[in-house]
Amino acid sequence: MRGSVGDVADGSVGAGRDATAGLVERPVVVLVDDQASVVGVADKLSAHEPPGRLHLAFSVFLYRSDGRLLLQRRAASKYHFPLHWANACCSHPGPGEEIVESAQRRVLEELGLSCTLVPVGRFTYRAVCPASGRVEHELDHVLVGTTDATPEPLASEVAELCWLLPSEVVDGSPAGEHAPWLAEALAVAESGRARATDVGRPRAR
Repeated sequence: MRGSVGDVADGSVGAGRDATAGLVERPVVVLVDDQASVVGVADKLSAHEPPGRLHLAFSVFLYRSDGRLLLQRRAASKYHFPLHWANACCSHPGPGEEIVESAQRRVLEELGLSCTLVPVGRFTYRAVCPASGRVEHELDHVLVGTTDATPEPLASEVAELCWLLPSEVVDGSPAGEHAPWLAEALAVAESGRARATDVGRPRAR
């Protein structure tokens, strides 16, 4: 059963669904080289052991029609960067999965939202989690979409949600630790959103 989550103009909203029903865990990640060519697969956790292995990932930014974007505070149980504020949804495509299809499916699983996503760019980053020592080394594909629907997040994945203007995020809001990929991914999203002509129109569920 899906829980409800409040929808506010700004500030935090609590997480909803208690279970992981509908969440499809992908136990492996797709490894790539410095030229973005696929070179194999690896167990997800082992790929995040130091020094970290470069792999495919995606970061989704969801905007409302009023221009605010959805941020999530990662659940305390996450194995890296727990309780850090990040963009609406992040994950990894499985072997043979298209980035857009994988991202849209993850947004539905994790947030209960169905919307079209548009890829707008990518970047590579590496960051070490101070809590676990695990390493993120990702070729991160950034996608954007638009929705005015109310998120219904999985509590196992999401501790809190909030809607903020991009400028507020750039200025350091919300209070608390921000995921190390957030600033660069947001810059890619904002630049790409300005260029896009069809940025994730909501789809009927």
